[in-house]
Amino acid sequence: MPLDKSRLLDFLAVLDVELNRKITVVAVGGTAMTLLDLKPSTVDIDFTVLNADYDDFNKALANLSHGFKVDVYTDGMIFSQALPDDYLEKSVPITSFQHINLKALHPVDIVVTKIGRLDQRDIQDIEACVKKSKLSKTQVEERANQVQYVGREENYKYNLQYVLKEMF
Repeated sequence: MPLDKSRLLDFLAVLDVELNRKITVVAVGGTAMTLLDLKPSTVDIDFTVLNADYDDFNKALANLSHGFKVDVYTDGMIFSQALPDDYLEKSVPITSFQHINLKALHPVDIVVTKIGRLDQRDIQDIEACVKKSKLSKTQVEERANQVQYVGREENYKYNLQYVLKEMF
């Protein structure tokens, strides 16, 4: 069942109660796009948290019977890409709960993390990010060149060239 922005925020409000200290949670992928109003909903929930917060976040998550597919990454390692260290500073503030400081990846970081897999849904999401956030070819290319790809680097470079050619 797709999750809209309201349901995502409601889920996080419930999760917040399970935490006993302040942490920063950064939405990634479709979750970030939904929170940034770049798409109406997402089919799963994806976050990155600091490594120091990972265990507490997952413990709080395990205490809930939510029924959602939730993926949690650490320290800007998203899917098979490692974002530059400044990803957290570039992330867009969404809201703060008692324990959760919620951010969303900057749209250019959403794009560069989706380039690695680049399935049909990723292509649609990239197109939405580029158009609605008015990203430039230079922004995407420069940021993608800062990403560390875990896997065949040639695949990432090939996907990047496809995106640059088709989206701009």
